[in-house]
Amino acid sequence: MSRYRPPRTAGTPLITPEGEARLRAELHELWHVRRPEVTRSVSEAAAQGDRSENAEYTYGKKMLREIDSRVRFLSKRLENLKVVDSRPADPQKVYFGAWVSLEDEDGNASRYRIVGPDELDLKLNLISIDSPLARALIGKGLDAEITVQAPTGEKHWYIVAIDYH
Repeated sequence: MSRYRPPRTAGTPLITPEGEARLRAELHELWHVRRPEVTRSVSEAAAQGDRSENAEYTYGKKMLREIDSRVRFLSKRLENLKVVDSRPADPQKVYFGAWVSLEDEDGNASRYRIVGPDELDLKLNLISIDSPLARALIGKGLDAEITVQAPTGEKHWYIVAIDYH
């Protein structure tokens, strides 16, 4: 069986200003802090002699490859992203960057922000614009009912509030 996996699609090339700042901070941290530290430790491990059985050297080289891979990805991705920092013409409808308060059929409330795929973080209630829920919300107004096909069956929500910070 082959280990080949087709490349993952990059997703929608939109990002909020906060998300771009986080990606740039990660890129800076990797390139200016982590990489020099790992390079220094690899150099020290290489100076110890036999590299074939030197776990610190092998691990350090692996870490460098991972850091370089992530730096390449972030550099290319940041070039292609479009920062959306303006409010939409109609703030009464859900668009990219909106905080949306929802209520389900049982009266349970939840609040999500629609962001780019690079910013996805469910702990902070940030959902990707490419997600089924966000796709169902885009363009809808207050009090609209949305239906999303979930693994457990259809889910229904009502839009209670829309906010743009």
